[in-house]
Amino acid sequence: MAESGGGKEATGAAPGAPEDLGAQSGTSDVFISYASQDAAVADAVVRSLERAGLKCWIAPRDVVPGALYADEIVRAINESKVVVLVLSEQAVASPHVGKEIERASSKRRRIVALRIDSAALTRAFEYFLSESQWIDVGSAGIEAMGAKLVDAVRRHLAPGSDVEPAVPSDRHTLDRKSATPQPRWILIVSVAVLAMALAYFVVEKFWLSKHATSERPIAAAAPAVAAAAPAISEKSIAVLPFVDMSEKKDQEYFARGIAEEILNRLAKVPGLKVVGRTSSFQFNAKSTDLTGVGAALGASYLLEGSVHRDGNRVRVTAQLVEARTGSQRWSDRFDSDVIDVLGVQDSIAAAIARALQIVVEGGTEHRSSIKSPEALDAYLRGLQSVDRNTQEGLEIAVAYFQQALSLDPTFAPAAIGLARAYSFLGSWGWLPPRVGFEHAREAARLAQQLDPKSPLPHVYIALIHVQYDCDWVGADRELQQAFALGPRDSVGAQVGSFLAAALGHWDDAKQLGVEAVALDPLNADAYGTLELLVYLGSGQLAEAEQSIRRALQIEPHYGAGHYFLGEVLMLQGRYDAALAEFRNETPDDGELVGSAMVHFVAGRKAESDAKLAEAIRVNATDWPYGIAGVYAFRGEKDRAFEWLDRAYEARDHLYMFKGDPLLKNLKGDPRYKAFLRKMNLPE
Repeated sequence: MAESGGGKEATGAAPGAPEDLGAQSGTSDVFISYASQDAAVADAVVRSLERAGLKCWIAPRDVVPGALYADEIVRAINESKVVVLVLSEQAVASPHVGKEIERASSKRRRIVALRIDSAALTRAFEYFLSESQWIDVGSAGIEAMGAKLVDAVRRHLAPGSDVEPAVPSDRHTLDRKSATPQPRWILIVSVAVLAMALAYFVVEKFWLSKHATSERPIAAAAPAVAAAAPAISEKSIAVLPFVDMSEKKDQEYFARGIAEEILNRLAKVPGLKVVGRTSSFQFNAKSTDLTGVGAALGASYLLEGSVHRDGNRVRVTAQLVEARTGSQRWSDRFDSDVIDVLGVQDSIAAAIARALQIVVEGGTEHRSSIKSPEALDAYLRGLQSVDRNTQEGLEIAVAYFQQALSLDPTFAPAAIGLARAYSFLGSWGWLPPRVGFEHAREAARLAQQLDPKSPLPHVYIALIHVQYDCDWVGADRELQQAFALGPRDSVGAQVGSFLAAALGHWDDAKQLGVEAVALDPLNADAYGTLELLVYLGSGQLAEAEQSIRRALQIEPHYGAGHYFLGEVLMLQGRYDAALAEFRNETPDDGELVGSAMVHFVAGRKAESDAKLAEAIRVNATDWPYGIAGVYAFRGEKDRAFEWLDRAYEARDHLYMFKGDPLLKNLKGDPRYKAFLRKMNLPE
C-alpha cells in the first residue's frame, strides 16, 4: 500500500525519505506531502526550497523523537502556510496523502501541486486541488523546475495572499483515521468542524436516504427521496469528547479517555440507549449546533465535559444538555486524585441515570481505585492509539495496554483494550491470524477473570470464534452471555450480524446490522457490515450500493470501501464504473483482485490474467480468499477450491463463505458442500 511520507502512520519512517537535511523546528513556511515511493523527489523539492531560504517541514526528518507521528503531522499542517504536494500515481493511491490534503484544505492552506506523472485523479483530489497552482514537471526534472516552484510558493507567502495565521504549537487536534480501516479504516473524520459545516453535514449526509450513482460526485448529487427522520428515544444519550483544559494543552488523550470510560459505564445502564463512541467522538464538545448534533446521532441528550489535570490532581466538569432545546439538565464538578478518577466516572454515570429518571439496579457501582496513576495513564494512551486505526497505532496500543497490566495486573479495562487491539491486528491482516487472534483470546479470558460482569470480553471472544475458529455454537454462546450482562452495543450487534450472515440467517443478520447502525450512526464499519455481509449475501444489490456509499460518505478513505463498491457495481453489470472504483484502491485492498474480475467479465481475458498473476504475487499470503473469489468468478473451479483450502489454513475471511456472490459458480460442485461441512456450516 502506498504511504505518505508526511502521514506515514502504519509503519514508521518512509524508506528512502530525506535524512541528510538539517531538522527544522518551529513554524515552517512549507509542509511537504508525498508518498513514500516518491521520497527522492520530495528530497529534491526540499533542497530547492531550502536553498531559496524557505523553511520546510517533512516527515520523518522533522518528527520530534517520542512524539505521536499523526499528532506531529496535524501540528505541522496547522502551522505551515503552504503545502507542496508531490502529485503522482502513488500519492493519489495513498490514503495518508489524501488525509493531509483534506486537512490542509480544511485549514485553508494554499496547495501547490507538483505533478510528476500522468496519474488519473480521484474525484476527491480533483475537488481539493481545484484551485491549486499546478506545475507539471514532465521530463524536465525537479531541479529544472526549482525556480518556478520557489516563485509559486513565495507568491502564496506574500502579504495579502489569504493564508490563515499559523496555529500555536500547543493548540492542535489529532485527526482520526475510520478506516477502517479502517477495514480498514477505518475511520478518517475531522473532529473540529465549524457550526455551519456541521449543519450541512447533518442534513446532507444523514437525513437523506438516496445518493447519487457512481457517474456523479456524491457531494453534488441531489437526493431522490428524503427519508423521514427516525424517532429519537427520550432515554438516549451521546457522550462528546471532553475538552482538555490543562495549562499545556497536552492532556487530550486523558480527557478523551475519561469521556470514553464514562460512555462505557453508561452503556451498562438498562433502558438507556448510548450512541457509540465512533459516532459521538466526531463532534466538538462545544458545538453550537446541539440540535443538529443530536439529530445526526439520534440522541435526545448530550454529555459535554472538560478535564483539567495538574500533576496527579484532576478536575472533571460535566454537564448534561437536552439536544433539542440546548437547556442544561444536570451539571457538576468533581475533584480527585488520578488514581480515584474511575470513581468520578462512576459517579457521573450514576448521576446521569438519576437525572434521566432511570432506575439503576447495578452496572454503575463504584469501582475500586486503580493501583497506580502510571497504569491509568498508559491505558488512556492506549485508547488514543487504537483510535488511529493503523497498524502502527494498534501496535503502540498493545504496548501501552501491556504496560498498564504490568503496573496493575488487576486492571480489567487494560485487558479488554489488549483483546480489542489484537483482534483488529488479526482481523485486518497486520498480524498472522493465529498470532493476533490467540493473543486476543488470552487477553479476553484474562479480562473475564478480572471483571466477570463486563460483556465486552464475551463479545471479543465471540468475534474470535466467528472470524478465526469457525465455532458458530461457541460464538452464539458468548454473545448470549454478553447480552445477558448488559445492553447490546454497536460492536455486539455487528458481531451478531457476522454470525447470522455466516450461517445464512439473513433476516437476523439484517436486523442486527440495522441495529448496529442505529447505535453508532456515523460508524462507517457498521454500514460496511450491512453491505458486505448482509445485502451482498442476500442478493440485495441496490441496498448494498446505498450502504457502502454511505460508509464512504462518512469516511472517504474507508478501508477497501472502493473495492466493495466496485464489486457491487460489477455484479450490477456496470463494468466501467466498477473498474474506476477498483482503481481507487491499493493493491493490498483489492485493486488487483477487482480489476482481474471486471476485465474477465468484460471479455478482456489477457488483462484479467495479468492482473490475477500480479494479485497472486502480492496477495497470496495475506488474502488467499480474495484470489479464490477471482478463480470462482471466472469459473475455474479447481483453482478456486485450491485457494479456498489455502484460505482455510490461513483462517482468512471464511465467515463470508456462505453468502459470497463471487462463489456462486461453485455451488453445484460436490466440493462446495464438502467445504460447508468442513466449516460446520448448514447446507
